[in-house]
Amino acid sequence: MPENCAVLIDQIIELRKESGMTQKELAKAANLAQPAIARMESKNATPQLDTLLKILAALGQKLEVVPIEK
Repeated sequence: MPENCAVLIDQIIELRKESGMTQKELAKAANLAQPAIARMESKNATPQLDTLLKILAALGQKLEVVPIEK
């Protein structure tokens, strides 16, 4: 898994825990199966963009594109 993906997943895990949600609760809020959340959090699977957007929305977050600093 690319390092930038692992960092993003770590941020998602932190957001989930800060919100007090279990994997099951996050999965329900994102309309996903709990094993999908577990696979992502264990870094055994890289989420598809639509899955990532659902997870972020369930956590009250959004994906934003910003320029890379040079």
